[in-house]
Amino acid sequence: MEETQERENIIERVAALDIGKAELVCCVRVPGRAGATRRVQEVKTYKTMTRALLIMVDRLTELGVTRVVMEATSDYWKPPFYLLEAAGFETWLVNAKDVKHLPGRPKTDRLDAVWLCKVAERQMLRPSFVPPPPIRLLRDLTRYRWDQVAVRTAEKQRVEKLLEDAQIKLSAVVSDIFGMSGRDMLAALIAGQRDPKVLARFARGRMRAKLTVLEDAFTGRFSEHHGFLLAKMLARIDTISADLVEIDARIDAEMAAFADAAACLDEIPGVGHVAACVIVAEIGVDMSRFPTSGHLCSWARFSPGVKESAGRKKGAGATGHGNRYLARVLGEAAVSAGKTDTFLGERYRRIARRRGKKKAIVAVGRSILVIIWHLLGEPGARFHDLGKHFYDDRRDTNTQKRNHIRQLEALGYTVTLQPAA
Repeated sequence: MEETQERENIIERVAALDIGKAELVCCVRVPGRAGATRRVQEVKTYKTMTRALLIMVDRLTELGVTRVVMEATSDYWKPPFYLLEAAGFETWLVNAKDVKHLPGRPKTDRLDAVWLCKVAERQMLRPSFVPPPPIRLLRDLTRYRWDQVAVRTAEKQRVEKLLEDAQIKLSAVVSDIFGMSGRDMLAALIAGQRDPKVLARFARGRMRAKLTVLEDAFTGRFSEHHGFLLAKMLARIDTISADLVEIDARIDAEMAAFADAAACLDEIPGVGHVAACVIVAEIGVDMSRFPTSGHLCSWARFSPGVKESAGRKKGAGATGHGNRYLARVLGEAAVSAGKTDTFLGERYRRIARRRGKKKAIVAVGRSILVIIWHLLGEPGARFHDLGKHFYDDRRDTNTQKRNHIRQLEALGYTVTLQPAA
């Protein structure tokens, strides 16, 4: 027999919320009268306005509720969650997939709340990770920054499409058309300059070696209509860039409380300051939420799924879709680490050669998560690189010798080994 961590006792006083945009249904289940075996439940509907939610909080306090469970429904769960959390309740946010209603039974908001409450009182649910308020503030900033970067990138792509429409092939010659030289050229186009030779002379530095090619690139049909649109697009890009400077300053101010954690993460190859801020914002700094590094990797969906039926394993399943902001920054960190002469860089290159770059990104991303868990979960821990020769130093010399002999024999050579003096 094997002991498990699950507890079979029923929570005496529990509540569950089925949340919508305008109203929610609250089901409360508490013990019956003394000596009674049946439990008592109360189901009420409340508006999601703050006053109505405060009335609900008072009612739950009166009934002595200890735990409140709710589904993660869009962003509608946030107002009741934050109010209940501030009132001192043990508030759980659960995945809607874990509490799907049984098929064949009627489905209403009231029945959903009752079902959720019954499942919650028997402790058949797991709470989702909801970071504490300081991390939530930082997360709002980092996610908004990421969204603004995406908006600016989309606007830059519109500029390139507009130039293509005007037969201006600047992007085919210049790697960054939004650099100093490129912006001067675009400003001249907006101002009405159409002479390719004059436009090409705005090139600076090494770009001046491309004057002839630039003249050909500016030979097009750029009109006043294109100039109007280009001016609006560049103004939008500049506005977003200015906003990003202010957002970065605000992020740095919020990160002051987590400076030690950011410094530790910054030591990991591929993880810079911006990536460290995003990682702290998405997983926090308290690793007690994740008992092991494997739990963190599983939560982030950087662990392969397990598929087994009738005693037969059907191969590793897909990792699934996790936190997209964390996955994106880990993917970028893995690619950056793959360009370094470090253990992570060598790990990326070894896996990429055998199984492709996509699997290498996931594997190295998982390794970075394991490192992060140890750095944040163990006081005083510092990053130590194992080195790019980690695998070579631990490879069996006989295996290396056998592999090299096979490769030479495959090329048509007869190999005779003689030990060196």
